[in-house]
Amino acid sequence: MILLSQELASDLEQAEIDYMIDRMTAVQERPGNPMGVEMRAFGGATAFYSKAMPWPQFNTVKGLSADEMDCLDDIIHFYKERNGTGQFEIIPSKASGELLQALHDKGWYASGFHATLFSDTSSVLASLPASFAPEDIIEVRQLSGEDIDLYAALHCLGTGLPISGKHHVAENNIVLMERPGWHFYAAFVQGVPAGAAVMHVRGAAASFTFAAVLPEFRRRGAHAALLARRIQDASASHGCRLVVSQAAYASASFRNMERCGLRLAYTRAAWKQA
Repeated sequence: MILLSQELASDLEQAEIDYMIDRMTAVQERPGNPMGVEMRAFGGATAFYSKAMPWPQFNTVKGLSADEMDCLDDIIHFYKERNGTGQFEIIPSKASGELLQALHDKGWYASGFHATLFSDTSSVLASLPASFAPEDIIEVRQLSGEDIDLYAALHCLGTGLPISGKHHVAENNIVLMERPGWHFYAAFVQGVPAGAAVMHVRGAAASFTFAAVLPEFRRRGAHAALLARRIQDASASHGCRLVVSQAAYASASFRNMERCGLRLAYTRAAWKQA
């Protein structure tokens, strides 16, 4: 079992930063950059921005620490000059009193928290309950570019997005499906598509970047099966030593990850402008 440390917490955050940079780069490289994606490094922090995707997960600052206190005004200006709002994400090991006070003094406040969970693959495979492995009634298949319409529909319906926006989801994910390190999956309950999930692999770390199950198939094992398949593939197919995932604190997804053997690493705080 890997014990949590300041260095490991930074590695877990870096795994999330790595997949976000790769994801946003792929979207940015679409002809004409229709999503208006921009990224900028400020010391050890990375600011992400998208004009056409105004949601917080695409307009956020990751990797911030006290080392970037002198960059706060520049980061805030980066979003202001683009008419964006943005947010700061701060993990506990980098949350110095001076940094938090500086954000408060500039009119920012902690608006919520999100959990990061992790495990080494040897421990998580050993603790994976047999009932969580995909059974005959739940089949998990890896997807290719030919399945983009199916994935986009599952993504929309599983997250509550209108199906009318399916083509936007498809366009922003087809660029990832054939990109090295990205792996897409769908779960089928008695042959019927029930949910989808994504994994990003870089080096020794596998990040579980997305998962959603259709409302009518929840509490039937599809989410657990998608977790189990990605854990198994991370170890057996890609030689990863570490798996990392994020979830709303104490949510159903969080509890499924715990049942699979992942442990809470930290809850990161999201800071927004008052």
